[in-house]
Amino acid sequence: MKKSILIALLRTRSKSAVKFQKVLTKYGCIVKTRLGIHDGVGGICSDTGLIILELVGDRKDIGALEKKLNSITGVSAKLVEISLKDK
Repeated sequence: MKKSILIALLRTRSKSAVKFQKVLTKYGCIVKTRLGIHDGVGGICSDTGLIILELVGDRKDIGALEKKLNSITGVSAKLVEISLKDK
């Protein structure tokens, strides 16, 4: 079993979130799970955010998504692939 996880750090959510969302929408068919985290408590909202994506599908599309996200100013994305070995 192999899993493809893309982790993205948004340093300026207020400036990069719209572009980031447009890219995710374009590649939405390969996103199985999305988890968004940011430091916000009460009325205080941080401008940084962490997005974790579980991806499925063609490796070419997954690579293209990573490249597109990294092209957005203020975004750093890293693909992690992990597999479980059968016993």
